[in-house]
Amino acid sequence: MAGVGFIAMVLTAVVLVHYYLWRRLVKDTTVPGRARVVLTAALVALAALLIVMRAGERLTWGHLLAWPGYLWLAVMFYLFVFLVVLEIPRALALLAVRRAGRRAPEREPERVAVPATAGSAGSTVAGPGAAGMPDSPDVAGSPDATGAAGTEGSQDATRGPGAAGASDAGGDPAGPRGPAGAPVGRRLFIGRTVAAVAGVGALAAVGSGVRTALGDPVIESAGVRLPRLDPRLNGLRLAVVSDIHLGPLTGVGHTERIVRMINSLEADVVAIVGDLVDGTVAELGPQAKPLRNLESRYGSYFVTGNHEYYTAGGPGEWIEELRQLGVRPLQNERVEIAHAGAVLDLAGVNDISGGPADGASGGPDFERALGGRDRSRSTVLLAHQPVQADEAARYGVDLQLSGHTHGGQMAPFNLLVSLQQPIVSGFGQVGDTRVYVTRGAGFWGPPVRVGAPPEITLLELRG
Repeated sequence: MAGVGFIAMVLTAVVLVHYYLWRRLVKDTTVPGRARVVLTAALVALAALLIVMRAGERLTWGHLLAWPGYLWLAVMFYLFVFLVVLEIPRALALLAVRRAGRRAPEREPERVAVPATAGSAGSTVAGPGAAGMPDSPDVAGSPDATGAAGTEGSQDATRGPGAAGASDAGGDPAGPRGPAGAPVGRRLFIGRTVAAVAGVGALAAVGSGVRTALGDPVIESAGVRLPRLDPRLNGLRLAVVSDIHLGPLTGVGHTERIVRMINSLEADVVAIVGDLVDGTVAELGPQAKPLRNLESRYGSYFVTGNHEYYTAGGPGEWIEELRQLGVRPLQNERVEIAHAGAVLDLAGVNDISGGPADGASGGPDFERALGGRDRSRSTVLLAHQPVQADEAARYGVDLQLSGHTHGGQMAPFNLLVSLQQPIVSGFGQVGDTRVYVTRGAGFWGPPVRVGAPPEITLLELRG
């Protein structure tokens, strides 16, 4: 039932966002007619694309929709963001137009009809008693009144007070005009300006974000001080990577690049902190093969993330696959890293998505991983989600390494992430436990990163 509720919530959000986009990008920028019908149909088709893509993502044909579907998802998100930001200036502009419209009748002279006389057929006089005003442009016998008698003048004569701007779509004859000289209403002009600004902003953000997401991860190097660290462990180097997200939009080159960059760091320990895959071993096994080439002095380690539990086969098959590739899973357990005559406890717990702590398919068991150890030794914990640091602090963990957040991936989404996780990226503190949250080396959903470039981290432990 929870799954059905989540699907219903997602569908509702998709419909509401697309309806909002329709109002701002279609209704506010067009008049009833063919253009509005075509644009409406296009927006409906894009909404349907998202739904069909998600429904068929496990099928071969569904993968064909992944790129256009996820790119539209990113464009949709930034269109929504820019349009929401523009709501205030849009409202102020419309308010100014309404006020100008209310003042316009007071400035417009009333045009009244006068009987046609010989030699001045069709002439009109502007305003009551204006016949004797020499500056009136339509006085009979004036240059503007001669010529095609009975045509334009007779049309003006039929207009009532305030009717001069009736042909303007926005009620303002002085408003901007289209290429053919036809009047364009001020409301329409404002709507099109807002849509243009939002469109340019969204496309620029997504274009830059795609380039960032598909480019090389940033190497973040930092030292971290642990008060209980044995001095002989000073300088121990940990390469941390998370959220690689092998999936339908990545390829084996994505994994090869990450492995090559990690190996260039010459780390003592490699830690893969969850969310390695978005699919089964049968689907993504070839993409994971380069992991067998990871190089480090004391080995490579892995803990599950929430996405390992979303795969059809569950995390169990990936646990076995990683063992075959030379990466050791830490399933609610710890190992001793012996270095220069000293020992560091390296522990790992399953992700909280696993439910009851009953093995590979279960959730975190901190007692099993951390209970009964020598508290005088420093402990580094691998836990996918930063929120797990609350429990880690109760067990006296010195440093927790996490991922999960992607650093927000697509700003300003990072503001929402901070409502769920204590730390979005970089260093933080929970109780007496230091926490480092990496932004991850891949992406989830849209191949877009804005304000949160992909990352591989090299941490050097210091006393």
